[in-house]
Amino acid sequence: MSDASLPDILVLPGLPELAAERLEAGPWTLHAPHADGSPPSGISITGLVASGGTAVPNDLIDALPDLKIIAVHGVGYDKVDVAHARTKGVVVTNTPDVLSADVADLAVALTLSTLRRLPAAERWLRTGDWAAGGKFPLTRSATGLRYGILGLGRIGREIARRLEPFAGEIAWHSRNPDPQVPWRYCPDPVALAASVDVLIVAVPGGPATKGLVDARVLEALGSQGLLINIARGEVVDEAALIAALAESRLGGAGLDVFAHEPLVPTALLESDRCVLAPHIGSATLEARAAMAELVIANLRAVLADAPPPTPVP
Repeated sequence: MSDASLPDILVLPGLPELAAERLEAGPWTLHAPHADGSPPSGISITGLVASGGTAVPNDLIDALPDLKIIAVHGVGYDKVDVAHARTKGVVVTNTPDVLSADVADLAVALTLSTLRRLPAAERWLRTGDWAAGGKFPLTRSATGLRYGILGLGRIGREIARRLEPFAGEIAWHSRNPDPQVPWRYCPDPVALAASVDVLIVAVPGGPATKGLVDARVLEALGSQGLLINIARGEVVDEAALIAALAESRLGGAGLDVFAHEPLVPTALLESDRCVLAPHIGSATLEARAAMAELVIANLRAVLADAPPPTPVP
């Protein structure tokens, strides 16, 4: 039932629980789509909220003639055709900055955990191998290694700042060189991978970066190199990654994202050289609360015909 005095907001499946709870307390009426993804009929939907990993199809946008805003809960908005939305007069917003620190923290945690093989070491202890007199294999020190960051946006810069105290060198690649950046610039992903020990992927998702980390990049990273991905799963050629690990042409991988998540290939699940996380880069109470408040602030602004705090570029 819709209250005609309140705006009607369509909330797509997949929104984190904390954000859903905060939205429910807002000055609007929330609606869910039908099982087939279509919007409820007879309701003037003016706002739509979706998580960063949830697709917002163009036909759904077209079916909402009164839509004013698509508020994405996440920094990535590659699941929304922004150009199409703009042709319909729809503003698209996201939640940048408030999650950058926590995603960067996880990138460094995955890096250290992969270098020191912490999950494998814990299994070694829990299964009794240590108590039985076994010795866990030696691992690699994080100090003094060469780190490469593919994508030096907000999150990439936060990662670099965290690495600085112990990195031997930091290098980076993005589409646009920035002479003000103090770290070494590489002209392309292959050159970056060839010059570092650990490659951390922090580029946005979308067609422009799909498969960016391909077999050539992994080959350049080499048999001792590590790949860390906290960006989007489809940025990495997952089949090439699995092959490189299976053939010992890559040292290891720390992954928070996957090409077809939540499905993770068995080869990755069974590899002791992989550290895996279930896409939890921004999954802290602090980040998720701030993201929810930014979604709400964007909705309030656009529905009041004011500029939103964080429109997408």
